[in-house]
Amino acid sequence: MDQAERREFLVSHRTAVFGFGRKADGPAMSIVYYVMDGEDVLVSTMSARGKAKAVHRNPKVSLMILDEKWPPTYLLVYGDAKVERDLDAVTDLNMRILGLMAGEPTPEERRAQVRQSAIDEDRVVLRIRPYASFETPPRHVHKPEDLDGLTHWASTVLAWA
Repeated sequence: MDQAERREFLVSHRTAVFGFGRKADGPAMSIVYYVMDGEDVLVSTMSARGKAKAVHRNPKVSLMILDEKWPPTYLLVYGDAKVERDLDAVTDLNMRILGLMAGEPTPEERRAQVRQSAIDEDRVVLRIRPYASFETPPRHVHKPEDLDGLTHWASTVLAWA
C-alpha cells in the first residue's frame, strides 16, 4: 500500500487491536473501536484501564487495523499516544464511538446520558499520532492452485507521513 492507501485503510475501518507495553510481563493487546480526528486516531477508555496507565508510562503504542472481512487484511500502525481528560472531548468521542458501534449517529438527545456515563466510568481520550506503519502485503490462498507462484518476502516499516 502506498501512503494514500494506508491512510484510506485507516480512515475506512473502525476496529483495531491496541498494543501497548505492560509494566510487567509481555505486551498487552486489546480490541478497540476508534475514530479519526484529522491525522490522529482517537480511542476511548477508562482512566483505570491498562491502556491509559501504559500510555502514561510510555506513549509508544501500536494499532493493528482489522479489515473485518475474510480473508483478513490488516494494517499495523505505530503511534505516539497521550491521555486527554477534557470532559467535552471525552463526551464527543463517546458519541462518535457509540454511533460507530450502532451503525448510525447517536441522537443528540442522548448526549447528557453519554456525558454522565463518561463521568461515572472516568473515561479519557487516547489521542494517537501515527508515525509509521508496518507493511505486510496480503497473501491469500482461496484454492490449492493459488499455491503456484505464492511468494513471501520480508516486511518493512514505512514512515507515516
